[in-house]
Amino acid sequence: MHTNMMKNNPLSFLSVSLFAAGLIIGCAEEKAAPPALVPDVNVVAAGKLTVPVYSDYVGQTYGISDVNIRSRVAGYITSMHFKEGQTVQKGQLLYVVDDRNIQTRIDAAEAQLAEAKTYMVKAKSDLDRVEPLTQMNALSKRDLDAAVATYNASKAQVAAAEAALSNVKIEFGFTRVTSPITGVIGISKYLVGDFVNQGGMGEPLNTVSAIGEMRVRFPISEGDYLRFVKRAKENAGEKGRIAEVPVSLVLGDNTQYEETGRIDLANRQIDPETGSLTLQAIFKNEDRLLRPGQYVKVRFQTESYKDAIMVPQGAVNQIQSVYQVFLVNDSNKLAPRVVVPGARVGSNWIITSGLNEGERVALIGSAGINPKNPVKPVAFNWNYDSTSRN
Repeated sequence: MHTNMMKNNPLSFLSVSLFAAGLIIGCAEEKAAPPALVPDVNVVAAGKLTVPVYSDYVGQTYGISDVNIRSRVAGYITSMHFKEGQTVQKGQLLYVVDDRNIQTRIDAAEAQLAEAKTYMVKAKSDLDRVEPLTQMNALSKRDLDAAVATYNASKAQVAAAEAALSNVKIEFGFTRVTSPITGVIGISKYLVGDFVNQGGMGEPLNTVSAIGEMRVRFPISEGDYLRFVKRAKENAGEKGRIAEVPVSLVLGDNTQYEETGRIDLANRQIDPETGSLTLQAIFKNEDRLLRPGQYVKVRFQTESYKDAIMVPQGAVNQIQSVYQVFLVNDSNKLAPRVVVPGARVGSNWIITSGLNEGERVALIGSAGINPKNPVKPVAFNWNYDSTSRN
């Protein structure tokens, strides 16, 4: 009966057909997946470069000459004749140590010298009288010999007294402590009224540093030293020396010192406890920016990689001991590849195996991207930085 009604009423049949078609279309729209998003990925071309590698070493600064000031006599400091932290001249008076005891000894030595001279004058006078009398046979040869011996002894006494006086005066000079060099003097360890010991006992009174040039001492490992010397010889033949290599300095605020230095010397031996060798570099310091005791970074070229394949460090992913990069193929899809990294050079990494020049490497970092899905490569500008090696 229902079928007959549909046949007798064409409009009803059309309505049912349209309704069914709408249901089918609606279901199809609900099942259709939204179009996939294509993520942007930074891509770099692996570069082939000859890369100089610079190493950083922690060093400490010293004046070109740092002289500890010590008293050569014991006593109380009675006066100071300088301003701390200022430049003093060679020979300038710095400290005066109590000299009263030594002055008393000078007076006694001068009195002994005067007495010896008086005795010598008398002995000479006696000799002058004896000589003519001996020639006249008024006195014996024995008397002449005695007069000569007495006079010679008196001269020796005068010489001894003069030497004793000279020694005491030298010791008196030690109560005047002067600067042995021209340089900047530090903060005094002793003040007026303090007692100082003689010679090397106790702390020095002060330190004077010549800072027109500065020494920077720093340790390097034995391996670095050997590689460095070999490279210097390769570049300069048998005459290649450490001193020919330019050295730069990085200050405590991570700025580079404007003057370029030179390596001045290497210690005679490798430290058996640390396995390191101490080197010294010299830098000009005309503006007095550097001061003794600063900790700085010494930077100079230690290696050179010829035709090295290099990529940014962000392109290398490490999973335990496995290193890999993601290449972008012709279909703009990611393809993982295991590589062997070499030295880290600044913000980049040298790849010793597994990567060829010009291959496109993705910088995906820690982003989760399905390698099966295509990506949109975006060229990333980068420059290799070889200023440091970690």
